[in-house]
Amino acid sequence: MHDRELCLATCGRSATSERLSSRRLRVVTLMPILYLDCFSGISGDMMVGALADLGVSPSTFEWELSKLEIEDYHFHFARQERQGIAGVKFDVHTGATHTDLSESVSAGSSDSHSHSHSHSHSHPHSHSQSHSEIRRLIEQSGLSKFVKARSLAIFHRIAEAEAKIHAVSIESVHFDEIGALDSIVDIVLTCAGIEALGVSHVYVSSLADGTGSIYCAHGEYPIPAPATLEILKGIPLRQVAVPFELITPTGAAIVAEFQHHVGLMPPLRTIKVGYGLGTRDTSPRPNALRAILGELEQTAETETVLEIQANIDDLSAEILAASQERLLQAGALDVFFTPVQMKKSRPGTLLTVVCDRAHFEQIQQLIFHETTTFGLRFREASRRVLDRESRSVDTELGPIRVKIGRLGNQIVQVSPEYEDCHSLARKTSTPLKRVYEIATADFWRQNTPDARTEDGRANRLGTINPIF
Repeated sequence: MHDRELCLATCGRSATSERLSSRRLRVVTLMPILYLDCFSGISGDMMVGALADLGVSPSTFEWELSKLEIEDYHFHFARQERQGIAGVKFDVHTGATHTDLSESVSAGSSDSHSHSHSHSHSHPHSHSQSHSEIRRLIEQSGLSKFVKARSLAIFHRIAEAEAKIHAVSIESVHFDEIGALDSIVDIVLTCAGIEALGVSHVYVSSLADGTGSIYCAHGEYPIPAPATLEILKGIPLRQVAVPFELITPTGAAIVAEFQHHVGLMPPLRTIKVGYGLGTRDTSPRPNALRAILGELEQTAETETVLEIQANIDDLSAEILAASQERLLQAGALDVFFTPVQMKKSRPGTLLTVVCDRAHFEQIQQLIFHETTTFGLRFREASRRVLDRESRSVDTELGPIRVKIGRLGNQIVQVSPEYEDCHSLARKTSTPLKRVYEIATADFWRQNTPDARTEDGRANRLGTINPIF
């Protein structure tokens, strides 16, 4: 057959045209993502600066902070340089100042600044706050559901780490350092900035921290800080020969909360690049966080397969079952049986095998050898499958693996694994269908947008829709 040009890209902006075989139809969607290149680590203020450099306006940040009942403050967005890289340095201070939002931080001279402030008429909060106080502050605010839920989850991650390190309950954790105004602002503005960008996922580079020691209220601690290590459990981390802390607990919690994938930058179409600058001079390494706003190509292919059929009326069920097993081992994509009525009103079985062209000859020969059929029928058919992955879900009965089916960036199918459900049903004397119900319900509870687990932690497995 002749090739034809197919143009079926859907992205809301533009279409992509590709020449493909007429046997295969390719649908390309462009998904907006944010990639964080943490070549010099990550902290809360660097993250906010990078988001501002990507185009999130100071007025957007100011509007979000006005929803919090916190003391008078003012923040600065200053365009500066670190080892020749221009970016945005973000700082927040207590006390009111005049507002000047006329200059953009993402374009202008190297000494441009933006200042903002908000006045609160409530009683000012102490710079030292407990986890429960910070939680109430955010829960009672007018922040959006997304910003509120993600901010609470980030603080919970830090509180959980501190509680484990110091052997205390989460509720008794006192945020002597991260509970101060600047950390509340950093976390809330990070969540607000990601929401403003409207990205579907956040990808993160491999993480590197420095060496040496840091000094805090409890004494001298090694780098990486104990809280940072605890928060980043399960996420790859290495050290580099820089005698400073590069990843703060706040930065670590932001990564842990939002990361969809950690590693090399995926193939994407870059839209804009922003740099958030740190305070310390880490020469010769630029003290900056690079944030890349881009579009990730997602390709779904509708492929051509072959469907082979045979009517059989003189083969036992045992041999048919064995034939099915052999066909699947030989590369068949699917094998199933259908009851049919054959000649002379005989009950029979319709054998249907689905395979790709590469296995067609082998499958034909196997059917002739393993069954009693004298002939086969076959035809071409189109097939499209969901992207699949397997994850474990924590339930009240124990962990259960589930198969997840994704259509683009949306989860559309969830199927608990039979073996796991059957095993737990026997161990707990729970009806098997109830185990399935619990596994499915717990998966959606943990992975619906803005859903939280019972301990307040945000979902990380995936979402039904984009994260905004």
